[in-house]
Formats: sequence, structure tokens, C-alpha cells
Amino acid sequence: MSDRETLLSMGFDPARIDRALKATKNSGLQPAMDHLLANSEKPIPTAEEEEDEDEESVKANIKKIESGNVDDSDLVAKSIKCSECGKVFRSTANAEFHAEKSGHDQFEESTDEIKPLTEEEKKAKLAELREKLAIKRAAQAKVDAKDNKANEALRRKAGQDSGKIKEDMQAKELQKQAEQKRREKLEDAKAKAAIKAQIEADKRERAEKAAREKAIREGSSSTTQTPPAPVNVAKPAAGVSSSDNPQTRLQVRLSVGGQPLTKAFPSDNTLVDVAEWVASENLNYNVDTVTFASTFPRKTFSRDEMKKTLKENGLTPSAVLMAS
Repeated sequence: MSDRETLLSMGFDPARIDRALKATKNSGLQPAMDHLLANSEKPIPTAEEEEDEDEESVKANIKKIESGNVDDSDLVAKSIKCSECGKVFRSTANAEFHAEKSGHDQFEESTDEIKPLTEEEKKAKLAELREKLAIKRAAQAKVDAKDNKANEALRRKAGQDSGKIKEDMQAKELQKQAEQKRREKLEDAKAKAAIKAQIEADKRERAEKAAREKAIREGSSSTTQTPPAPVNVAKPAAGVSSSDNPQTRLQVRLSVGGQPLTKAFPSDNTLVDVAEWVASENLNYNVDTVTFASTFPRKTFSRDEMKKTLKENGLTPSAVLMAS
């Protein structure tokens, strides 16, 4: 069992045990126990307090030596001697300091008088104190440099994180703008197709009206010249399946899915007119690329045939087309 474990089993405070072992430089169980008993009423100094007190004492001694204020008032008639190592000290404070550093606790009064320092001893002591101070400052400089490096790394990481967040926000904003433009483009295309379909519907309506008025005029003229016979020619019955029917009823089935489209067109309309109507009803189709095919007889209409009328393509009076 180690000295520390033994002292812990005896009920001493762990912090005081560590302090005692450090002060006695791990010289054994008995010195550590003596130190604990002698300092049981004293507060445990922190590491910062020890360093501050040590450095302040070094600075004070340097200042004292440089100013030449070392006089006999600092000396005592009887010195204090360490019985363990033989060192002699001017004051009780110096002896206590030595006890804490070395762990020695056996002291006695001595009749040895400590002589004032000579000039050479002052210079040597001053050099020693300055060296100690330089070592402490160098150690502190290393600690400060390490802290500064860590702080700089943290600042750089924070800057990188901030830059990444800004880039992500810009990317999301650009994506949002692109989506908005795409929706606006689709809405504009749908609006244009609807307007174009309305124009075509108006054209067809005017053409149908003109055709009806023309048929009425021609029927009236024929009745005047030959009363009985031409009546049936001028007024064909509804639902006539002849290729001369002025109306063509189409059902367009979509390859992209959805309900079939059904509408009646003037027979003199072209398949291009039908393509424009399909494009206005379903934005998945484009008037310049849509193609039609009939199921019976099976046939795919070419681009030249798209320009022909429904009557010329043999779709009158009704037909079923597949759009793709």
C-alpha cells in the first residue's frame, strides 16, 4: 500500500495528503504525517497563490538587493537551524518556508550569527533571483503562447462556420428564386396557352357562324330556283356520318395519363389547331412537338399531315386520336 493510500485509510483529507506529500517531496510516511499534524489548522494554499507569493518574494528580494537596503535589522542574534540538513535561517518565516519546500520539520535555535551579505554574495544572489524570475516568465510566456494559439484556432473555426452558414443561406435563397421563376414561367405559359386557345375558339366560332349563314343563304337561293328538290341538300340531318359533315367530333387520349379530352371541331380545322387545344388543356404537351395517331386504321400523322384539315385526313365526322 502506498503512503497516500495509508494516509487516506487513516482519515486524512485527500487535498491535504497531496499537499503534505508534495511539501515533503515524498520522503516517507512519517514526514508526511508530521506535516499533516503541524498544518492541520492552516488553509491549503492554491497553486496560483503559491506561484504569486513566490514570484512576489523574488521581485521584492531583487529590489531590496539592488537598492542596497540589506541592513542588520533583518538579522537576529540567534538564528534558526534545520536539524535535518544543517541550513541556517535568519527568521522564523524563512525557516517555515524551507519546511514547506523540503518537508523538514526538525529545527533548533542556533547561536550562529548570519553575517551580512558581501558585495559578491549580493551579486550572486541577485543573479540567482533574476534567473528564477526569468525562468518563471519564460514558462508563463509559453503558457500564454499556447493559450493564444488555441484562441486563434477557435476564432478561425468560428469564422469558417460563419462563412459556411452564409454560403448555405445564399444557396437556399438562389434555389428559392429559381423555384419562383420556374413557377412564374409555368403560369405565364399556361396563361398564354389559355389566351391562344380562346382566340382559336373565337375564330372557330366566327367560322362556324359564317358557315351557317352561308349555308342559309345558299339554301334560300336554291329554294327560289328549284323549289322542292334542293331542300334535303341544304339541310343535312344531325349525326350524318358523311365526310362532308361540317363538324368533326374528336376524342384525344393522353399518353401521360389523365382523362381523355373530347371536343367538336369544324371539319376545316387542321390537326395543328387540335394540337394547340391539347397544349392549352395540358401543359405537358407542346404544340410544336405533339404528335397524333389514330387507332383504326392504325396510323401516325406526319408533320405535313398535321397542316391538313380534319376532313382531308379522313377524321370526319368523328375519330379517336392518341396524343404523344
